[in-house]
Amino acid sequence: MLNLNQIKAVSLDLDDTLWPIWPTIDRAEKVLHEWLVTNAPATAAMYASPRALREVRDAMEVQRPDLAHDMTALRRESIRVALSSAGDDPSLAGPAFDVFIAERHNVSFFPDALPAVEFLAARYPLVSITNGNADLARVGLAPYFVAGIAALKVGVSKPDVRIFQVAAEAVGVQPHEVLHVGDDMVMDVLGARSAGMQAVWVNRGQAAWPHPEQPHLEVTDLSGLVDALGLTA
Repeated sequence: MLNLNQIKAVSLDLDDTLWPIWPTIDRAEKVLHEWLVTNAPATAAMYASPRALREVRDAMEVQRPDLAHDMTALRRESIRVALSSAGDDPSLAGPAFDVFIAERHNVSFFPDALPAVEFLAARYPLVSITNGNADLARVGLAPYFVAGIAALKVGVSKPDVRIFQVAAEAVGVQPHEVLHVGDDMVMDVLGARSAGMQAVWVNRGQAAWPHPEQPHLEVTDLSGLVDALGLTA
């Protein structure tokens, strides 16, 4: 159960909390492949589908655990490897990644997301915490947030408690005064709880909770969080 009197700030996950991530990544990989067809045809032929390029990226995550916290570096390096393997110019990895990341920011918000962010931002300082490479400004959310904390900048990923501690510091409160909101059971809920925060699980798929340690609140969408906090129009 939430302790409402303790909440002085709210932290929000981004991918799959404010928008569905995999449709976004699917589109971005398709746009990337189309760019390669024109600009690096040998690579496009060797990796004949966006799915093939994703397999290179997934393999890179295994081969380069040092980059596990940096989705940008992983994706750019996987593109460079694909280009080199096909005999194309590896320096094209930069402009190719720029095409990918531009489409990656073309997100479609869940219907409940923007109204909830607006209500929350009017009442609490907001900070985002993400393991991904979404940028608040590029998705149009920067005006609502005091800060954005990304694993690629901090050097550690959720559920490491240090990234949650950095987020609390960014909004000038103690971890126990932060309410963290996210969709991932381990990365968001258990990670936030380990850092001393209260945690809200956004369970859009109505999955069963399998862990002994419970979220302080479970909601099916962010309008449920707004209701639980007593925020109304």
